[in-house]
Amino acid sequence: MQRFKILITSVLLIITLFVLAIGGNHDVSGSESKPTVVLDKPIQNALEREAAELANRQRKALQKSLNTYFLNAISRGDIVGAGVSIVKGDEILYSDGFGKRNSDEADGVDGETIFRLGSLSKGFTGVLAANIKHDGKVNWDDKVTDYIPGFQLGNKENTSRITLAHLLSHSSGAPYHSYTNLVEAGLSVSEIAEQFNKVEPISEPGAMYSYQNALFALSGEILCKASGEEVAVSLENRLFNPLEMCSTNMDHESLMLEDNVALPHYRRGRSWKPRKLVDNYYNAIPAGGINASAADMARWMRFLLGYNPEVMDRSAIAEAFKPVIEIPGRSKYYQRWPGHISSHYAFGWRIHKFQEEGSKDEKTIWHHGGSVNNFRNEIAIFPEADLGICVLLNSNSKISRNLIPDLYRIVEEVYQTGESALALNHGTVAVHKK
Repeated sequence: MQRFKILITSVLLIITLFVLAIGGNHDVSGSESKPTVVLDKPIQNALEREAAELANRQRKALQKSLNTYFLNAISRGDIVGAGVSIVKGDEILYSDGFGKRNSDEADGVDGETIFRLGSLSKGFTGVLAANIKHDGKVNWDDKVTDYIPGFQLGNKENTSRITLAHLLSHSSGAPYHSYTNLVEAGLSVSEIAEQFNKVEPISEPGAMYSYQNALFALSGEILCKASGEEVAVSLENRLFNPLEMCSTNMDHESLMLEDNVALPHYRRGRSWKPRKLVDNYYNAIPAGGINASAADMARWMRFLLGYNPEVMDRSAIAEAFKPVIEIPGRSKYYQRWPGHISSHYAFGWRIHKFQEEGSKDEKTIWHHGGSVNNFRNEIAIFPEADLGICVLLNSNSKISRNLIPDLYRIVEEVYQTGESALALNHGTVAVHKK
């Protein structure tokens, strides 16, 4: 519906400009009133019909392009299955699946098939923290030791400077992936937190980006004490339930009770083989313990674009996407995307700046990847384009590195071309002036 309204608005804007142009010789100083556009009812109806027909053609074109892209990937052996969701404005353009849930069986992936999200979970945690902050229960500069007195990283002075913002932005100063092995071994976050007194910092807090799982998950302990609820409960009450993300869950037992679940796969020679769902990272839900379907991820992206203000105000959501620390270098896969300029980390999200070919304007991507238990996932929000793209894979495939720029190009080709054609078709439509 939002896309339809935008199409009609674009056409009316062009008509208005046309009328103002032909009325430009009128005396602007005095008596004659400004022209206003009055469309005959048949013209208005025709515009609405053509906009609706265009929207339908665009959907079919998008479906065809996605079919070609993913079915080719399956036929090449690049992937086993994929859950795909695309949102533009307040409309879910696509939410469905390709391929198989299990390579040894016939059941296919659809929009309701559940995948393990891995580090896409961090994006939920960042937004949850912004939600709790909006309620006045926590601040970004709250010290970790105010909530977890036994925590220590470096000497006392260094420890006292580490804040919630540092945990959520991977800028606490700890070495890369400190104690991720203990997360994967199943220790509780509180137990792991006690081990950080053995870690030598590599930088002062806030000075360097160094990706973490254990310390990021520790943010959940702070949010729990600030809100009075376990993180899983807060996520359900504040986000999942209001957004009707009905298939999303956060524990191994719930996942195993579901029928429509994708199995992870590993490469054996030239083929993919299924493997068991394991129960790691549910001890660290904020860092990697959420499971969801493509349909629920579509609802999530529509919310992030600001179309559920009754759940959370846009200004509050925006706090999670404010760049905090630069991600240096050019070696990461996303730093090699077309037109890439820079990357920073915010709160659970990577923030990229890029330029499209032929343009000097900088644009933004809110992005994260996720990998756990041989699942491999990507999510990206393009705020200027009012666009969200998410792909969930049940295989750790190299194709994941370019999923976002590939699908962005497909969507832009389908929608920009169609809307430009509609606008041009009606640039000289008949109007009356009053």
